[in-house]
Amino acid sequence: MIKDVLDTAEDKMHKSIAAESRELATIRTGRANPALVENLRAEYYGTPTPVGQMASISVPEARLLLIQPWDKQALSHIEKAIQKSDLGLNPSNDGTVIRLVFPQLTQERRQDLVKTVRKKVEEGKVALRNVRRDAHEGLRAMEKRKEISEDEQKRATDQLQKLLDSKLHVLEDVGKAKEAELMEI
Repeated sequence: MIKDVLDTAEDKMHKSIAAESRELATIRTGRANPALVENLRAEYYGTPTPVGQMASISVPEARLLLIQPWDKQALSHIEKAIQKSDLGLNPSNDGTVIRLVFPQLTQERRQDLVKTVRKKVEEGKVALRNVRRDAHEGLRAMEKRKEISEDEQKRATDQLQKLLDSKLHVLEDVGKAKEAELMEI
């Protein structure tokens, strides 16, 4: 029973870190990254559809992203979605592909993005702590129902804390890597 609680907590923590990593991938750096526009939703026959499902996205150069829709009629919808997004990019459309040129980030903009990264990492830490809290409450409930002893509950809580510490360390490493990528010129 204790193992089930700990395994569930570990699984939830792993999923939380994966979600945070995907969230950090959407923060624009000076380099082109397909993850920035893959999940951007554009109207396609009346349905909001992710751009990644409507077009092929390639990176021919470090600062250039090419979006080539499979249906040419979707070109204008994808272009509008990019303009409405908070990416701060101006798409150029030549009738067959959309080109997104990534300008060099200013130092001030880099520092703002680093603050955003730190905020997102902190939100991830809160999510991990919430998972620990839920698992801890489950362990306490098991002890109250006399399913486990007080000593077993204490040992399981210690294991849970060690698990949380390791996952927090992983999340901090992901955040530091993104910060380093942002500050790279």
